Amino acid sequence: MFKSRVEVDPLLGRSLVTTETIKKGEMVVEESPFATGPKQNGGIVCLGCYRDLIFGEDGDSLDRCEKCDWPLCSSCFDEPDHLGECKIFTNARVHFAGNVSEDGVCTQLDCITPLRVLLAKETDPDRWDKEIAPMEYHNEERRKLTDVWNADFVNIAKYLRGPCRLANRFSEDLIMQVVGILEVNAFEARTTQGYALRCLYPITGILAHNCVPNTFRTIHPSEGFKIRLRAMCDLEEGQQLQHSYTYTLNGTSQRQEHLKAGKFFTCECKRCKDPTELGTNFSTFKCSKCDEGWLLSTNPLDSSCYWKCTICTFKTSNNAIQKALSVMQSEVATLQAMDPSPQKLQETEKLMRKYRVVAHPLHFIQTGLRQNLIEMYGRVPEYELSELPDVMLEHKEELCRQVLRVLDVFEPGLSRTRAMMLYELHVPLVLLAKSGFIASILTADALKQKLLDVIAILKECVDILKYEDSETQEGNLCRVAQQAMDQLIQSVEGLTVAE
Repeated sequence: MFKSRVEVDPLLGRSLVTTETIKKGEMVVEESPFATGPKQNGGIVCLGCYRDLIFGEDGDSLDRCEKCDWPLCSSCFDEPDHLGECKIFTNARVHFAGNVSEDGVCTQLDCITPLRVLLAKETDPDRWDKEIAPMEYHNEERRKLTDVWNADFVNIAKYLRGPCRLANRFSEDLIMQVVGILEVNAFEARTTQGYALRCLYPITGILAHNCVPNTFRTIHPSEGFKIRLRAMCDLEEGQQLQHSYTYTLNGTSQRQEHLKAGKFFTCECKRCKDPTELGTNFSTFKCSKCDEGWLLSTNPLDSSCYWKCTICTFKTSNNAIQKALSVMQSEVATLQAMDPSPQKLQETEKLMRKYRVVAHPLHFIQTGLRQNLIEMYGRVPEYELSELPDVMLEHKEELCRQVLRVLDVFEPGLSRTRAMMLYELHVPLVLLAKSGFIASILTADALKQKLLDVIAILKECVDILKYEDSETQEGNLCRVAQQAMDQLIQSVEGLTVAE
């Protein structure tokens, strides 16, 4: 652990604070996971590399461990993480059935990650006592979710103590504590091949939440999934380290719902309490009774509140707003389910135009649609970069800038999402600059200045992504952005020589 210490907040419980002034990008925490394993409620995956495996209806597959017969691809027969559970399954003669529900879930694998935590507890009891045991697991709140609790109790606790013959080693209470610790604190990670898993980090996992975080984390699969936490912006000594445990580009009601369901708390950060979401109007609707008014919640943390127009006297219930949102989200989900295509792009543009008359321009629904369009322009047939006219390039540029306006507020500083958007922005800017020069609209000096502006954009992108694992998708994008920046620097040098 670096440059931070654990403190106990009377309201938030354990959290981390800085022990000195921290500059943007500096590392404040570095740690290895206590345990890793497959995600809960997932399909059948290799217990070594986590790639999806295909089992027949009768549970037949060649991708099985030679000793315990549980799912394992041929490349992972010597995977250390599997050895502990392999011994248990072999000794207990527990058969892997390979059953998958209609929604693609294999509940038999839900026991794997909790079991790995329990085995790590036996291997490193000191770390368990000091770092894992004190972690929140919200037993009482989880018990109220009867169906979920009962499923975990049967599929994990009863299964490990019964068929797996571990009743003498692990109590029901301990197993359910581990299940809760994972549910509340585990982070999702991805392998270098992009396969999902979850990791338990006892220090990073106790970070306080804020919907405008001041830290960002990078997980390094090529280094045993080591996690590094860095300052997203400059931090003062004694400042609380905060991370977002929900998607920052969701509206307040959506973030609150996610945090209550998965983390069992209500966020009362400055953004959540502000009806305008720090001036972005990210959840704001247009008033239907006047031309200039906007509908704002009178209390974003109260689901029984009403919404009031900023100009006229019109009011409406929060329930009515949420119903409207539900309809909009359903329409968006239908679009997102489509494969990338010209039709999907066109329908997304139509939906954006439709919502202009009901939602603020920076509303989170509109922002999400912009992100979808940014990904499609330049990538789907009929809209490849080489075919886009200047007017569409300008449209993509504006889409990027509008998303960046929101990120400037919600993820200020070294934001991975910001880096992705900067990379998307640089492409239309380069093409528009070259097009303007060819059409004699831009002079050589003007072209040079525009390319220098793009170089600055790419440098910021690289400066953010340079902290990522080089073997991940983000690390690869960092290399691509660096190459693009080097090429532009050469182009600018060529223009300078020509002068």
